[in-house]
Amino acid sequence: MSGEISGEIEDLLRALAPQVLGTLVRSHGQFEACEDAVQEALLAASVQWPEQGVPSRPAGWLVTVAGRRLTDHWRSEAARRERELTVSMEPLPDDDPSRHLDDTLRLLFLCCHPKLSAPSQVALTLRAVGGLTTHQIAHAFLVPEATMAQRISRAKQTIKGTGFPDGPERLPAVLQVLYLIFNEGYTATSGPELQRVELAAEAIRLAREVHRLLPDDGEVAGLLALMLLTDARRATRSADGVLVPLAEQDRSLWDRARIEEGVALVSGTLPKAPAGPYLLQATIAAIHDEAPSTEETDWAEVLVLYKILDRTAPNPMVTLNRAIATAMVHGPVEGLALLATLDGDKRVAGHYRLDAVRGHLLDLAGEHEQAREHYRRAARLTLSLPEREYLLRRASR
Repeated sequence: MSGEISGEIEDLLRALAPQVLGTLVRSHGQFEACEDAVQEALLAASVQWPEQGVPSRPAGWLVTVAGRRLTDHWRSEAARRERELTVSMEPLPDDDPSRHLDDTLRLLFLCCHPKLSAPSQVALTLRAVGGLTTHQIAHAFLVPEATMAQRISRAKQTIKGTGFPDGPERLPAVLQVLYLIFNEGYTATSGPELQRVELAAEAIRLAREVHRLLPDDGEVAGLLALMLLTDARRATRSADGVLVPLAEQDRSLWDRARIEEGVALVSGTLPKAPAGPYLLQATIAAIHDEAPSTEETDWAEVLVLYKILDRTAPNPMVTLNRAIATAMVHGPVEGLALLATLDGDKRVAGHYRLDAVRGHLLDLAGEHEQAREHYRRAARLTLSLPEREYLLRRASR
């Protein structure tokens, strides 16, 4: 029983951590000092709550304890004694859920500061908002813990003294960071594993949080739906350490609850919100997830949506997928013609997916020798071992 209680407390603390950190940063600034104070408060709670019970106002308890730690820290530094005159001695417990949720979103915006590189935004978001340890983040991205620690430390120094942003201008950056986290979890860019489930799960959790804060934003709903509809296929994406493509997956094993939730989000959002890139991608994912098989997929509708997506948010990866849809509707020759438009695009020069898709379309066209050549080239370019094994197997057919 105690194990279950500890698990519940651990989940509660993880959910409250970004809210409390956001409250302190809003009141005092000093991101790094506030984070240290919150970590001390969480440690105190993990020791006291299992024995004494969870307080009636857990967020307020954590804010109070962290505020005391922060004040004690400032008191202990002679150079900052003058600051004590202007810093509140102890933040008032604030259990207003809307205030805490607002602070969580602002904290997410702060972690996605435009001065930070995308990898630093991702790392800081996972550390401050996701509650992952530096070791966990380093393990997920296959880098030494010391390297990740330096990245996070530099990110904190970069935003030191930066206040919370006032408006929603950084929302696109936040959504992009969550999308990057999910993609790395769903299809790891390197290493022996195809997926890093903990990253995909964390991205979905944070996307749910943002959706709860901004329920009327179409792109937020679209991103959450896209994650759910994509993650629903997770259990069938690999077998014996080898990638299983969509056409060969056992659809009866897909997560129907996630599909229903994702489809409901898309259906409820499309009539009342502009069709942005995430919502369009979610709509495409819903068509795939609801189709009984690849052959019975409404490829004509998929192609129309990719044309819209390619026009409103042009991206070489969108064009790659549009080429596949074109091949399914109009034949592989037309798909290959569209793919050829990317040959001079530096953004995908040397990317394995260009060769992988070309190999697939050449295979469909009956050009097996050329297909084999491109499959092998794609296998040499990818850093993912499951994808490499799949491509080599395709080449050997």
